[in-house]
Amino acid sequence: MRREKFELIFPLLALALSLCTVDVDSASSLQPPVKLVWHYYKLNNACREAEEYVRHQVKLFYDKDKTIAPKLLRLLYADCFVNGCDASILLDGPNSEKTAPQNRGLGGFVIIDKIKTVLEARCPGVVSCADILNLATRDAAHLAGAPSYPVFTGRKDGFTSTAVSVDIPSPSISVDAALAYFKSKGLDVLDMVTLLGGGHSMGRTHCSFIEDRLYNFNNTGKPDPSIKASFLSEMRKLCPPRLKKGQRDPLVFLNPSSGSTYRFTNSSYSRVLNNEAVLGVDQQLLFNDDTKQITKEFAAGFEDLRRSFALSMSRMGNIKVLTGKQGEIRKHCRFTNKK
Repeated sequence: MRREKFELIFPLLALALSLCTVDVDSASSLQPPVKLVWHYYKLNNACREAEEYVRHQVKLFYDKDKTIAPKLLRLLYADCFVNGCDASILLDGPNSEKTAPQNRGLGGFVIIDKIKTVLEARCPGVVSCADILNLATRDAAHLAGAPSYPVFTGRKDGFTSTAVSVDIPSPSISVDAALAYFKSKGLDVLDMVTLLGGGHSMGRTHCSFIEDRLYNFNNTGKPDPSIKASFLSEMRKLCPPRLKKGQRDPLVFLNPSSGSTYRFTNSSYSRVLNNEAVLGVDQQLLFNDDTKQITKEFAAGFEDLRRSFALSMSRMGNIKVLTGKQGEIRKHCRFTNKK
């Protein structure tokens, strides 16, 4: 894909966001419209300061713990990509989504609980957990350096959450499989590259999610040949072979370039180009002409990434939302109202 094509895309992204008023149609380029509204709670006089309450609580948490930004990004991804953005990932239960192997290490639940408690005290039964998760993620990511963007609201919360419904693929899948997965959710190639590199620009992951790349790529008994030799040596020191049951599963930074600063940057794309991506799915961006070209664009232009991230996050937040009588407003985000 030629460079000129993407030079045309980014001004269009900025224009699409600048025209956002009330309808989700304004921010969508490929998805069918959904019945969400910008500033839903303010316009309906239901809880006029809802977004301010969320923003304030996020700031309090962020000032004490910068890791909430990547934690909430992953939590929102885990929610929206399974049953849609219905807060089903927040539900407790012996076989709920949060118990699925793919969701090991998920965090951010405490901040959502706190925000819900605050909102229930001020506006009982009004603000959904699904909206809280979307708003809180936007605000935390913005504090970490990502752009702020319109979050359309009016979602309802889902009733069910099962581990078997979690279809999030392995982080070692091929670029073609990743594209197919994103397209199945109504997202395109630009969304995929944006959300993978942007979401993985900060945070940590368990070694168990990458050990196949380090030691047994595609059951060959050898490492992923796309990993730079010096980086492979570095990662093997951090993630030694796990040969015994109960052996530690250390955490490593998804983007060593940002590390403990937990800042949203475009450096993850440079690492892909240098064959130093931690996750296999990120390194796979080099093996498709379109994803490689977008990766180069984002590595060279942080503002291009920021504009694209704003639109792609908004689009992800529109996946299979529930409105009206399709869902409920939970009193507590961990439980449905009907026990």
